[in-house]
Amino acid sequence: MGSSYFFGYVTVWICLVYLHWVVAVQLTEQELKERINNLTIWRKKEQRAPHKPLLLLLALSRLQAGEKRLTYEETRIQLKELLIEFGPRRRRYCPEEPFVRLTTDGLWALNKPVSKKQIQEKLLLEQHITGGFEPEVLVLLEKRPALRQEVAEQLLHAHFPETMHPDILEAVGFELEPTPRKKRDPQFRNRILTAYEYSCAVCGFNVRLGSQLVAIDAAHIQWHQAGGPDQEENGIALCTLHHKLFDRGVFTITNDRRLLVAEEAHGTRGLEEWLMRYHGTEIRSPISPLYRPKLVFLEWHVREVFKGPARYIYGQ
Repeated sequence: MGSSYFFGYVTVWICLVYLHWVVAVQLTEQELKERINNLTIWRKKEQRAPHKPLLLLLALSRLQAGEKRLTYEETRIQLKELLIEFGPRRRRYCPEEPFVRLTTDGLWALNKPVSKKQIQEKLLLEQHITGGFEPEVLVLLEKRPALRQEVAEQLLHAHFPETMHPDILEAVGFELEPTPRKKRDPQFRNRILTAYEYSCAVCGFNVRLGSQLVAIDAAHIQWHQAGGPDQEENGIALCTLHHKLFDRGVFTITNDRRLLVAEEAHGTRGLEEWLMRYHGTEIRSPISPLYRPKLVFLEWHVREVFKGPARYIYGQ
């Protein structure tokens, strides 16, 4: 009788411990997503600072490949390239800043303490600083590979437009399993397409398959992820190709609705047909002057997205 009671007690205790462990894991997973959601991003007015999101995506990719720690010496090169490619143009790119400051978000740990008051790249290199996910975060991400994908998608949707997601994933080397796309507010799309008569404002593309419009998007000028509102003055109808080129900063639009191509844009096929033939020309006007893009949104795109300076316009 005593033996049966003892084993019964042990069984109940094991079940309680298991249940506590399951709940703890669930709570910790939710906490991880909250930490990602509450990531502290350097802000100055409406400037973009994608440093931490890009570093986390890079770390997720390395973890997917079996690497738990990242040396700053190797990471700084790739992170700088990512900032140049997917961040705004800056006089100087600082990969050392997110590598250290990410430790304040409960996600990242360094092998040695580093002062945040004066972060110096030379010091990180001399001390052979490495970084990686906090131990509790690492345990979760290793146990649940699907969680890595959820976190990667969370970072992408929070900080970058969808047109850039495939390029960013390819650049960091992260393999993302396809998932159903979240539907955006259809009213914004409908209003923008109506304003531009269901045609690309650049090339006029308006192909339909039966009654369905194909490959025309309602693009935000100031990204939704950067606080851009769902208003006609912040939207423009673009075909999927010009939408992606616009979000990548290959071209921008001036206040007088002229399209400007970046000097760095080049190529042997497609450059003339899809970009240079429109360089310096006015894009299509919306059906009402009330829907014209506002200067504040256009200036944001020039400052935070466009890979300028613009090419010279001959004849002016």
